[in-house]
Amino acid sequence: MADQIQLEVITPERRALAETVESVTVPGLAGEIGILPGHTPLISQLQTGVLSFVAGGAAQRLHVSGGFVEVSADRVTVLAERAERPDEIDPSRARQAREQAERVLSAANSSDEEMEEARLQLERATIRLQLAAESGSAIAR
Repeated sequence: MADQIQLEVITPERRALAETVESVTVPGLAGEIGILPGHTPLISQLQTGVLSFVAGGAAQRLHVSGGFVEVSADRVTVLAERAERPDEIDPSRARQAREQAERVLSAANSSDEEMEEARLQLERATIRLQLAAESGSAIAR
């Protein structure tokens, strides 16, 4: 059995990542899914969260939001609505998005649809700020 797997992360705008890795962990709807070379084939929906992988013995992480993952014995393909490496995250924009989402969530006159979108925006912003802070690119407040 091979000791590496090909990881590709694709968004509607770009190919965010294409690397040979030792392992991958994706945020599935029912929790994290750990993937090693030779994994049983699967397709799963993703939730907003952190995709982590080990390449060359070093752990790396990126923010993914929505989409799907397809796994075969030697390949992991992530089709995400959004994907960002920690160094691509603009902490000030993420803080503004978090503040906007908090305002909508605290407003009594928001519709259910607005509340759901604000909840997703808050979740994305929170994860983006955590990754930015962990990478040392900024301190999230």
